[in-house]
Amino acid sequence: MAENILITTGSGFEGYNIDEYLGFIASHDLIGSNFFRNLTASVADVSEKNDANLENCKEDAEAHLISEAKKKKANAIIGMKMEYVTFSSTSIGVVTTGTAVRVSPKAVVDTSFHKELVVKNYYTRVIPKPVLVVLDGNMEEINISVQFYNYNQDEILAVRADVEFTNLFDEKLLIKGMDFSFKKGNVSLIKSEFIPSNLTFSDVNVLKEARVILNKYATPSGVYIVNDNPIDITMSTHRLEVLKASRGIDAVERYRTDGMIWTCNCGHVNEAGSEECIVCGRKQEEIKGATGFNYEEMIDKMKEKEYVIEIKDVLMDYIQQQKIDTKYRMHLLEIMESGIRYEKTRGSMKDSVIEKVEKVFEDGLK
Repeated sequence: MAENILITTGSGFEGYNIDEYLGFIASHDLIGSNFFRNLTASVADVSEKNDANLENCKEDAEAHLISEAKKKKANAIIGMKMEYVTFSSTSIGVVTTGTAVRVSPKAVVDTSFHKELVVKNYYTRVIPKPVLVVLDGNMEEINISVQFYNYNQDEILAVRADVEFTNLFDEKLLIKGMDFSFKKGNVSLIKSEFIPSNLTFSDVNVLKEARVILNKYATPSGVYIVNDNPIDITMSTHRLEVLKASRGIDAVERYRTDGMIWTCNCGHVNEAGSEECIVCGRKQEEIKGATGFNYEEMIDKMKEKEYVIEIKDVLMDYIQQQKIDTKYRMHLLEIMESGIRYEKTRGSMKDSVIEKVEKVFEDGLK
């Protein structure tokens, strides 16, 4: 760029759009006859013996061309040509031509992306537990990394696993036998190095879920085969993300008990007499104290109903049982009354009301 003017001998600039053509422009610069005294009056001789003077002449001609472009409010010149012209036996000059244009940078399309998918299955043994699949790349290459929760803080060298994705059309995309390696494996949350995949950019845009099926893993003491069948997580991805935000990245289940056994947030089922989970070490009393109201059970009952008036009956039942914290009650009742009112003119508001009820409790967990 010269004096804020882009110049090219071609018809355009890479990365720019031509917004307006402002017309042909020209300029010239003449070397006086005294300069050629005692020289053979030919372009070849002058070029050979007086390069410095001709270079100055070229620069002046270009400067004049830029001045002409600016008069037309141009910010670029395309198709620039510069020619030596003999005006007489003792006079030579430089003629410069081009087209004045206005250009603007093309919009930059960001083809890079980063996407994270919570793993929708888990294992209950003390083995590297996949918790998050990370996709990173661009239009040309899609790379995958998997994060594992490492309860024993073993030094994990590598994990071989199949990764299964589900897209928005509920179609499955399976990548078998991926080998994930680690620079350092003796920490609770280990993140594998990125490795290339055969996924395409369009594939990634519509992915919604991921499952990781372990085959084997390697430590300094040996290679261990995983024969366990993974357990699928039935709660929605959104609910799972909320659970992890409040109970830890390894959380896959809400605490529950029937008096004989209790299910830990990590998914392991413990005997009622066990004070802490034998897999993750969570203490039962602490989980119970932090669990609070199991709103998901109430939501499931609400989904069985057809109209908001019936959904309100479910809510009132839980309120009367003193299961819902008083800080939520007024807000929930307002949602119900609003839903009943709108339902008279707009039809069923069931889905909208349930979504708002879920949000009340999910916001309370953050």
